[in-house]
Amino acid sequence: MGESTVQRVTIPAGAPRFQVFLRVLGPAYLVAVGYMDPGNWATDLAAGSSYGYALLWVVALSSLMAMVLQSLCCRLGLATGLDLAQACRRYLPERTRLPLWLLAEVAIVACDLAELVGTAIALKLLFGLPLPWGVALTVVDTLLLLALQGFGVRRLEALVISLVLLVGGCFAVELLLLQPHWPAVAQGFLPRAGSLRDGAQLYLAAGILGATVMPHNLYLHSSLVQSRQWPEQPRARHRALRYANLDSLIALSFAFLVNASILILAAGTFHGRGLPPSPT
Repeated sequence: MGESTVQRVTIPAGAPRFQVFLRVLGPAYLVAVGYMDPGNWATDLAAGSSYGYALLWVVALSSLMAMVLQSLCCRLGLATGLDLAQACRRYLPERTRLPLWLLAEVAIVACDLAELVGTAIALKLLFGLPLPWGVALTVVDTLLLLALQGFGVRRLEALVISLVLLVGGCFAVELLLLQPHWPAVAQGFLPRAGSLRDGAQLYLAAGILGATVMPHNLYLHSSLVQSRQWPEQPRARHRALRYANLDSLIALSFAFLVNASILILAAGTFHGRGLPPSPT
C-alpha cells in the first residue's frame, strides 16, 4: 500500500465487514473537525440571522464539494502512498514548488487563525477568561492533542469522535427546543439565483464556501488515510478506498448537519425579530 510516516492500524485478513469498518473509522472525523470551526460558525450565524434559511443551499453545495475533494485526497493517498504535500514536491515542476508551498502555508495560517481567535473569544464569552489567556490555553490544548498521538492514533481518533458527537448532540437538543418551521427549512435547500445577484448574500455565500473547503484538510486527509495497514491481497487498494470513502461520507455528512443546524438556529432565533442584521 506504499510507505507512510503516520502510525498504522492493522486491518486483519478475513475480518467481518463491520469489524473492518470499525477499524477504518476515524481519519475522516479528524478532518470533519475542520468543517465545524469558528469560521463556519461565524458565516452560518451571519447568514441565518440576516437572511433566514435562504443560504442553506450554499451550505449543502459547499459540503458536497468538500466530500468530492476529500474523496480525491483519499484516492491520492491510497493509490500512491504519498500525501498531497509529498505528491506536489515529487511531481510538480521545481519552479512552482516554493510559491505553492508559500501559498499553502499562508492559507493554512489564515484558516488556523480563525480557530485560535474563535476559541479565545468563546472562552471569554463562556468563562470571562481574558483573550490573551484564552489564546495561551488554546495553544496548550493543541500541544496536548499532539502529545496524545504518542499513545496511538486510535486514542486520538476516539477523543475527537466523542467531541464531535457531543457537539452534534447539543445541536440536536437545541433544534428540538427551537422547533423551526421545517417546510421553510426545506425550501432553503433549493438554489436561488437571486442570492448570487445580491452583493451581501454573495459575500456571505463566498464566506461559507471559504470556511468549508480549506487547504489543511486536504493535506491532512491524504496522510491520515494511510494510517490503515491492509493485508496484501488482490484489490486491497479498492477495498481501502471504498471504506475510506464511506468513512468520509459519514463524517462530512455529520459536519454538514452541524453547519446546517447553526444556520437554522440563527435563522429561527434572530431573523425577522427586529434585531439588526450581522455586518458584512
